Amino acid sequence: MPDLRYPIGPLTVPDVVSGPTRLQLLASIKSLPVRLRAVVAGLDDRQLDVPYRPGGWTVRQVVHHLADSHMHAYIRCKLALTEDNPTIKPYAEAEWAELTDSERPIAGSLALLDHLHDRWTALLSGLAADQFSRTYFHPGSQAKVTLDGVVATYAWHGSHHVAHLTELRRREGW
Repeated sequence: MPDLRYPIGPLTVPDVVSGPTRLQLLASIKSLPVRLRAVVAGLDDRQLDVPYRPGGWTVRQVVHHLADSHMHAYIRCKLALTEDNPTIKPYAEAEWAELTDSERPIAGSLALLDHLHDRWTALLSGLAADQFSRTYFHPGSQAKVTLDGVVATYAWHGSHHVAHLTELRRREGW
């Protein structure tokens, strides 16, 4: 049985992101809301409350997690662009997924992702190539993270979770 945790494989962040690769990654980030809407289209509340894998989050939690996570990423990008290697605040994503707002209908998070990704990709698309080397410090990993690294990570992150939901639908015959 394939590893249901990593349907597109684990994250690998390239050391150097070329201009054409960066454009592909930005296109992936920009398209996430459309791809996510497509994969959850027509699901009812019962289906939204099914975990994408044993021990995993429900479809509903994944949608809300994407909104939470990508809001953080957007803000972290803006911090990196306006401060010198700022230390960001990590958050307990697994605990956030258990909060009561993760039980709400997904429409709000889908709308948030529509607008967030529009602004985020507008911001990133307007940067000069050298600005993608701007950094923030992540105290959890004790690492400097470049904006190129953020772009690679979140292009993967969105596709990773869309693949979770796509595979769930395939396995369940939805």
